[in-house]
Amino acid sequence: MAEFLFSLTSVGTKLPKQILEEARASIIEKVVKEGALIGSGTAMPPIFEKLLKTNSPIIGLSINQIVELGNQIEFTHLTPTAVQNWVKREVKQLIGSPQLGKKYTVEQAATLFIVEDLKASLDFDSIGKILALLFNNPEDREDDVIDPLRFYHAYATIFEKIYYHSGENMHQNMDQFIQKEALKLVETFEELSREQKNMVSSILLTASLSVFSAYYKTLTRKYCTAALLTNGEW
Repeated sequence: MAEFLFSLTSVGTKLPKQILEEARASIIEKVVKEGALIGSGTAMPPIFEKLLKTNSPIIGLSINQIVELGNQIEFTHLTPTAVQNWVKREVKQLIGSPQLGKKYTVEQAATLFIVEDLKASLDFDSIGKILALLFNNPEDREDDVIDPLRFYHAYATIFEKIYYHSGENMHQNMDQFIQKEALKLVETFEELSREQKNMVSSILLTASLSVFSAYYKTLTRKYCTAALLTNGEW
């Protein structure tokens, strides 16, 4: 998703269609490996088809589109009502007003996805304080320590590397794994001072662990449902 959001901006190195084709190929490979049938689950969600048809060089997203896009992310459960409340109250200072008419920028959407990830383990007051260390005036991205989309891509990269490539080791000393990857990644942010790199690294660790928290909550609900079904409760 982070790469797809990048592809919707002027700094993206790949086209949106290319990102989606790579994602679909990955899904099909996984389905085939697991011996499942390839069916409607690999069809492209309508939100992607709609965005691919957009000819505007600057992409704006409505709340409903942000919700629909966000719900394509694993372990994410957004509703229009919840996001409306966030932008009007809980994280209003982080998001700001819609910057493209009545629509939000890709960076504002990324910030909302970050909030959703952090919400798995932090309250809104803590989320507001920790993200205020990184993002300043939402109408001027030049004064951010790190751009929201870049930060989102950074911890998504860490999560993917550990979740998909660490096997059983993922469950052992996870914080050390993530901390090591975060420290390695922030060294690529050459414009940051040492103090800023240390801060960004700590918040990357926080965000990554929060995503894993959402993962374990999803897994817990899955096995709870299976247990209830097995015993004829549902």
